[in-house]
Amino acid sequence: MMSPENIKLPVTRLSQVFKNTTATYKFYWFVALLDIVVKERKTKMSFWEIIAGMVAESWYPIHYFKLSFGKSDSLFDKSLEIQNTFQISIESDKEKIKKYLLENLNETKRFLRIFTINVPYRFLSPWIKYTYDDDVVAKSQRFENNCLYAICGDDIVINDNWVDYLTEQYSILRDFTFWNLTEFLQKRNPNVPDVPSKLIKPIQRDSLTKQRQYWNTYIETVGSLSCIYTGKQIFARQYDLDHFVPWSFVSHNLLWNLIPADSSINSSKSNNLPPLEKYLRPFANVQQKAIKTLYKKNPNNTLLEDYLIVYDSVSDLVKLSEPDFYNVFRRTFSPMVQIAENMGFKYWQQ
Repeated sequence: MMSPENIKLPVTRLSQVFKNTTATYKFYWFVALLDIVVKERKTKMSFWEIIAGMVAESWYPIHYFKLSFGKSDSLFDKSLEIQNTFQISIESDKEKIKKYLLENLNETKRFLRIFTINVPYRFLSPWIKYTYDDDVVAKSQRFENNCLYAICGDDIVINDNWVDYLTEQYSILRDFTFWNLTEFLQKRNPNVPDVPSKLIKPIQRDSLTKQRQYWNTYIETVGSLSCIYTGKQIFARQYDLDHFVPWSFVSHNLLWNLIPADSSINSSKSNNLPPLEKYLRPFANVQQKAIKTLYKKNPNNTLLEDYLIVYDSVSDLVKLSEPDFYNVFRRTFSPMVQIAENMGFKYWQQ
C-alpha cells in the first residue's frame, strides 16, 4: 500500500519513511504530526506536542490490549513508566492523555526527552541522508528535496508545499501509516488475534444482543443455572455476559468465550484472566449443556457457527462426551491464556 500520488511533491519519499523501521516511533510521530496539522490547523509545533501525541495515540494498544512493541522500543517502556507514575487511567481518551502530558510538562519531560534525540531527525531520512543532527537541521531549513518539515530548535515547521496535501489526504495517510504499523506489530505479536483492531480505542463495543438471546433461551429452557464464579443462581435476563478470556485479548464476542455470570463479577474480574485450573471445567460444562440443548431445539441456528472456531463440525461437537468436550476447550484456552499471561495480563483473584 502506497501513499496517494501528487505530481508536485516527492510523495515516493514519504512512502519510504517506514522502511527498515526497528521501533514504532516513526509511525506514531507521523500520526501525531498529522493530527496537529489537520485537526489543530497548525503548521508550527514543538517536539513536545508531537511526542505527547505519540504517547496518547499508543496508549490503548499498550495499556489495554498489552501489545508488544519489541525489546528495543522505548515508547512502550516510557508509557508504562508514565502510567505508573501519574496513575493515568488506561481507559483515558487520547485527547485527555495528551492534554495532561503537556499541562504537566515539567514533570513529564523526563520521560519524553528520549524521543527528541533521534526521531525528528531520522524521520526526514528519505529526503535528507542522515549524517549528524546539525547537518539535518541545516538542510531541513532549506527544505532540501522538498522535505516535509524544517527543524528549528525544538520546533518543526511544516513545508508550505505539503500542507494542502496532508489536509486533503489525511484519512488515507492515517490508514497508510496504520497499515504499516499493523505489519510491524503483527511480527512482534504473531499469536495475538486481530492486531489491527487493537491499534485504536473503539468508539463503541459491538452489541451482545444476539448472544444474550442465545443464553436467555437456554436459561429459560432449563430454568436457571449456577454462576461458575460465585455459585449463585442465574435467571434469564438477570445476569451479565462475561468474556471468559478478556475481550481486550480476544477482541471478539463469539459464544464459545462467553458465559452468563452474576452481576457482581464483571467489575471485579475486569480484563483479568480466569485461573483455568479452577474455572475451565465448570465453564466447559455449562457451554456443553447449552450447545446440546440449543442445537436440539434448532440445529440451523446460525449463532452456533461461532463454535466452528474450536471444532470442525457443530453436529459432531454436540455428540462429544463430557471429557472429550472439555479437552476441546482445554486445547483452545490453555495456549490462549498462556500467550495473554506472557503479554502481561494478570490472573483474577476473587
